[in-house]
Amino acid sequence: MGVPHNTGKAQMSHRQTVALALGGGGARGIAHVHVLKAFDDLGIRPAAISGSSIGAIVGAGYASGMSGEQIEELMLSAFGNRAAVFASLWKLRPQPLRAFSGPGNFGQMDIEKVLDVFLPETYPKSFEELSIPLKITGTDYYGNALKVLESGDLRKAVAASAAIPVVFVPVVIDGCVLIDGGINNPLPFDLLDASRHRVVAVDVVGLPMGAPGKLPSRIDSAFGASQLMMQSITALKLKSHPPDLFLRPKVDAYRVLDFLKAREILTETASIYDETRRGLERLLEAEAVAG
Repeated sequence: MGVPHNTGKAQMSHRQTVALALGGGGARGIAHVHVLKAFDDLGIRPAAISGSSIGAIVGAGYASGMSGEQIEELMLSAFGNRAAVFASLWKLRPQPLRAFSGPGNFGQMDIEKVLDVFLPETYPKSFEELSIPLKITGTDYYGNALKVLESGDLRKAVAASAAIPVVFVPVVIDGCVLIDGGINNPLPFDLLDASRHRVVAVDVVGLPMGAPGKLPSRIDSAFGASQLMMQSITALKLKSHPPDLFLRPKVDAYRVLDFLKAREILTETASIYDETRRGLERLLEAEAVAG
């Protein structure tokens, strides 16, 4: 699928030493695009990728051969304006309510059907189609455990990883009920082999924002609590075995479902491109010296 972005620059000889972890965060994960574009412009293709939630969606596209620029175009075409979003959702007819909810799940959306509408036909259908090894996280709802998905039905795995509780109906894979992979592992850099690769991790969970003393709404409180939990998980992992390059775009101002603000998110987080590029150059210089 897609041709990797090529700026005409020589491919760096150490490109196979870098692995990439893309975190979950809903719409905030649109900022991942800048990181991918920095990889592309330096001529680096990750040796391995791991992803949670939106990081799984973006990571699967990138692992299939899409460039950062192509993924940006996909995000903007899908979410760049309100009319386009509702036009896409309209395709779920003639039975929209059945597509968006099931018995006992009123108000929850079927993430698999939604992704089928927004993802292009060329988006890979199986892990075996990918040119870069990919690991996707899911959370085993009844088993209280991390489920790592790396073979078989890719679209179903991506849907499971992005199944935000309350918003989306859980996804069943091999009899296992799975919800948002970010609940158990919001930034899965620990799934990458640090003994073989320099690990780059991108955190887009963010933190709740608001005026001091102002109580959050019920919805903001629920999603904010999830953010705090996921940041605690990441903080513990960073203490025990931090990645070689840790990136945190400024996404606090955006909510998990702010996909209609795709252009704004891209604009506000553009500085992470330069930070990524500088960090990658330092890593590769250190690798060259060590080698």
